[in-house]
This record gives sequence, structure tokens and C-alpha cells, in this order.
Amino acid sequence: MTTVQSATNITGFSAGAPQKYKRKRIEPLKAWRAIKALIADKEDTGQVFKIVDALSGGADDRMYRRFMTTETGQRVVAEKRDLIMLLNDRERLKKLPEGTLGRTYYEFMAEENLTADGLVAASEEAPRRNDRPEGAMIFGDRMRDSHDLWHVTTSYGRDALGELSQLAFYYAQTRNRGIGFIVLVGAMNAHKRAPQLGVWRAVREGYRLGKAAKWLPAADWEALLDKPLAEVRQQLGMGVPSVYREIEPIASALEGQMYSEQKKAA
Repeated sequence: MTTVQSATNITGFSAGAPQKYKRKRIEPLKAWRAIKALIADKEDTGQVFKIVDALSGGADDRMYRRFMTTETGQRVVAEKRDLIMLLNDRERLKKLPEGTLGRTYYEFMAEENLTADGLVAASEEAPRRNDRPEGAMIFGDRMRDSHDLWHVTTSYGRDALGELSQLAFYYAQTRNRGIGFIVLVGAMNAHKRAPQLGVWRAVREGYRLGKAAKWLPAADWEALLDKPLAEVRQQLGMGVPSVYREIEPIASALEGQMYSEQKKAA
């Protein structure tokens, strides 16, 4: 097999043209069932993957084509990088200097009692598209595995408002309709429960910040882990989520109160 043939098998590209493979169907009923389950239990991360899978359409393919026009994308696929292996090396991340992206990521995951493998398990609830070229699979895994790096880089927390605001940021970056649907329904539901909070302000801010930032899917996370977080944020064009920071304490207090009331009722 020649080098050109090998590269084509991995990336799905030949002479600048993308390989043809079946377009993902949109499944609105499947998405609606999953969003109802997610509203009932916001910790059920698997439902997020089901919603995105049901509504993404050609978004993943468009992002992959864009990814492969970047130097980082071409290197990631040619080297068959596996980001999760690096993120699972907790000892290495722990030894990085304080204030670096990698060390801050380690502290974030430890504080939240999370592991990089957690998203892998949740993602398995949605069917995997095995008809795609190997490069597209590498890219899809990378997007999933970098989720909490986005949290650390954007400075959005894992509280309900932080997740919603970051998803608005993510939608601006990816134009994935599944993500947009989650943001819309989530914001409507949160506004209904606490109209005084200003959830829509935080969501709009997340979207604006996502539009203004560099394209994070093409970030060279492996190279960025050792760098100071402040430098990484500047390099990626991160803005300050001031609205989120302003209302997050109130939102978290309301969330805790609602959880206590639901627990008592149960």
C-alpha cells in the first residue's frame, strides 16, 4: 500500500475531496425522549449524547472537513493521537507547574470527582458511526475527550448554569443543532423555574464568547497542557464570562434549594 493510499484510508480525503459516506439522519422523536429524560435527571450525561446523535445531521462531517484544513488536524490524524491517554495520566498532570492548563485540568477533575473515561462510558449510549473514515473517528473521539478541557479553558463550571452557558459557547463553535436544541430547551426550562435569574443573559453571553474565540476543535491540546492557563486563554481568544460569574452564586443556591425540596418530597 502506498503512502497516499494509507493517508486516504485514514483521513477519508483524496486529492482534496472528502470520501462519500452516508449522511446522518435527523431523528426528532428520539431527541425529544432524551431531552425529557435529561430534564428529569441532569446528571444523566448519556442523554446528551443521544440528543446530539439524533439531531446533529451533517454537523460532525462539516467540522471534520474543516479540522482537516488545519495543520493541527492533519498532524492529529496522521499521528493517530489519542488525547484521552494523555488526560488519564494523572500523575504527569499533577506534577505540572501550578497554573498550567494541565495542572488546572487535573485539579478540576479531582475536585469534581471525574475521570476522563467517564465521558467515554456515557457516549456509548449513542450508536457509533462505523461507516466513517478512521480520521473522522479520531476527530469525534477528540471532541468528546476534550469536553472538560473546554470547561477549564472557558472557565465555565459544571453547575447547571455553567454547563448551559458552555453549551451555548459550544453551539457557536460547532453549529450542531443537537447542542442548540439542548441549550434552547434547557434555557426555557431554567427561565420558567427562575425568571428573575437572567439565564438568557448568560446563554447569550456564552454564544457571543464562542463566536469571538478561536476555533477550539483545532486546538493543539497536547502542546497547550504544559502552558500557563492565562496564556492559553489569551492564545485561544477567550473572553470573560462576566454575566455567568455574576449570577452563578444565586443560580447554584437556587439549584441546591430545589434539590433539597425534591429530596424531601421523595
